[in-house]
Amino acid sequence: MAKHVPLPEKYPLPPNWTWFEMGKLVHMKSGFPFNSKRFSTERDGRRPLIRIRDVLRGETATYTDEACPEEYIVHAGEIIIGMDGDFNVAKWNSADALLNQRVCWIEANRAVLLHDFLFYYLPIPLRIINGATPSMTVKHLSTKTLSATPFPLPPLAEQRRIVERIESLFSKLDAARENAQSVLDGFETRKAAILRRAFSGELTANWRAEHGHSKEQWTTRALRDCGAWSGGGTPSMKHPEYWQAGDILWITPKDMKANLIEDSIMRINMEGVGNSSANYIEKHSVLFVMRSGILRHTLPIAMVEQPFTVNQDLKALSPSDIDLHYLFWACKCREKDILENCAKNGTTVESMNSKALMGYELPIAPAEEQAVIVRYVESMMEQEQEAKAAAERVLTSVGLMKEAILARAFRGLLGTNDPAEPCAEI
Repeated sequence: MAKHVPLPEKYPLPPNWTWFEMGKLVHMKSGFPFNSKRFSTERDGRRPLIRIRDVLRGETATYTDEACPEEYIVHAGEIIIGMDGDFNVAKWNSADALLNQRVCWIEANRAVLLHDFLFYYLPIPLRIINGATPSMTVKHLSTKTLSATPFPLPPLAEQRRIVERIESLFSKLDAARENAQSVLDGFETRKAAILRRAFSGELTANWRAEHGHSKEQWTTRALRDCGAWSGGGTPSMKHPEYWQAGDILWITPKDMKANLIEDSIMRINMEGVGNSSANYIEKHSVLFVMRSGILRHTLPIAMVEQPFTVNQDLKALSPSDIDLHYLFWACKCREKDILENCAKNGTTVESMNSKALMGYELPIAPAEEQAVIVRYVESMMEQEQEAKAAAERVLTSVGLMKEAILARAFRGLLGTNDPAEPCAEI
């Protein structure tokens, strides 16, 4: 064992628990050095092979026809550890597979140690060892270190009670996690549904009926006719005086990460504006990314409500007689369709076709209804954001609560220990 890798420290245990070195309680086997030149993604009679990247995934897409001893076969439910990187531990949950090098199989000595008790304990020392392992590149774990790792061993009956208590508590936490994850998974779908209802007129149908308005009052308008378009530029970086004490937003695709842009990574001053092709724009505007690698899959659109400039990769649309927020949400509603129909094809750099973008048509409601739509949409979006934030907090809490449960479990603090039971012997 490398001396520079500190092992987890021992802590006080109940009187009938005993510290042992893990190597005295388990059987371990490192993987076989399979020849990577014989790896394949095609099964065709080959056998599945567990690599480090497969430990947490629980399945593999790598196969080999190389022969090896049968002792390197891992069966479903058996515990494996990734010996490089994060030292992940998991139960293999797929069909029988071969154990590749740098993946370790570990099995409890069933006479004194329950399989599941071992499984629940392993992440605790592995996380400590990982945090204490120095490395300039990828961290490595050895079976020698694992063997010397302290293991708190209670009587077998207490192990069973602890596993039952852990699984009962984890079951409730997992249910909460699944509900929270369901909220997160449906977030984008719900947002899209809100926008679809808003700009089809469905969301304000009752409002129109109550106020004597008609859907026939809606019109269709091309983006070119929605306001004034402006481009941008980049002041010379060879002139630091253009950037010194800059108080004007200079927005680039890197800043397009929020619905409302309130700051930019870099700012310029009026001297920089006057000595470049950047345009100083005072009107509230909707911004479109026109050239960026992100256009492979997403069209960033944002609003800005203070004086600004943009670089040459963005265009700004300052609406004339249309509510800024209405125009923004209408574009967000059609984001995927705009990208699909207005992106340039056959170019090496992802970019938008300006002519096609300006010709793209949007549904335009009357001014009074625009304000109602914006109010409804932004209220509902705020509720969705709050639900998402709450779900994210639940997921974080579930992880922390599981860690707390395990920490107490392996110190004998779950209230399940019977001091009359004798210490385990090996």
